[in-house]
Amino acid sequence: MSTFLFLLLIAAMIATVVVLVRGLAAFLLNASADARGDGDPNVPNDSAIKSNKMMQYRIFFQAIAIFIIVLILFIGSSKS
Repeated sequence: MSTFLFLLLIAAMIATVVVLVRGLAAFLLNASADARGDGDPNVPNDSAIKSNKMMQYRIFFQAIAIFIIVLILFIGSSKS
């Protein structure tokens, strides 16, 4: 059971890092478009929406990872 939880934890941590990198890349694309003055500043472009969505996914995967850590600690403390 604990091996399964550790594998889930690693998967959640990898997912968090992947989504973080994708979100940062989308953010940098948005920032460079803003610096060039492309588009209407009051209307979010596609890269801004993608960056926002990726950061929401990052928070979701971080919450899952924290929940798994709490679960592992709870199971470990109940065994001793």
